[in-house]
Amino acid sequence: MDPDRSEDERRLVEKAQRALIAISLGEDAEALDQVAPTAAEPQARSEETKALMLLLFGECSAMVSTLGDGGSAPVKVQVFDEAGEEVSIDQADPPVRTAVRTLLAEVHGNTAAAREQVEIALANAAPDEVDSLVLQALRWTIRLSVECLDRDLPVAPWISDAVAG
Repeated sequence: MDPDRSEDERRLVEKAQRALIAISLGEDAEALDQVAPTAAEPQARSEETKALMLLLFGECSAMVSTLGDGGSAPVKVQVFDEAGEEVSIDQADPPVRTAVRTLLAEVHGNTAAAREQVEIALANAAPDEVDSLVLQALRWTIRLSVECLDRDLPVAPWISDAVAG
C-alpha cells in the first residue's frame, strides 16, 4: 500500500473520530470544525470531504449489515420530517435524501453508486447542505455504533473508542 495513502487514511480516521466525540457531546459546530477540509484548492477540499463521507457511510453500512445479521434480518431505514412524521425518501430534504441513498448503495455493496451520490451532492449542494450531510453521517455512525455495542456486536475500534470517550 502507498505509505502516503495510509497516512492520509490515518489522518482522516482521526478527524472523523474527533468529530464523533464532538457529535456525541452535542457539539455540531465543533464536529464540523474537526472534519473541515485542510486543503486550499477547491477540488482537493471536495476530495477530502468525499473521502470522509465514504469512510463514514462505509462504516455505517458495515454496522447495518451486522445489525441485520449479514442480510438475513432486514434493517428498516426510516426518514422523518421536522414534525416527526415518517416521509418517503423523495420527500426528505436533499441532504437526508443523499444520505439515505448513499447508505443504501453501500449496504447493497454498490460502492460506486455511493461514491456517485456523494459526488453529486458535493457538486450541487450549498455549503449548509453539505454540512447537513456530514452531520447526518456522523449521527448515524454514533447511533448505529451504540446499537451494535449494546448488542455486543463488532464496531470498528476507532468508532467504539470515540463513543466510549
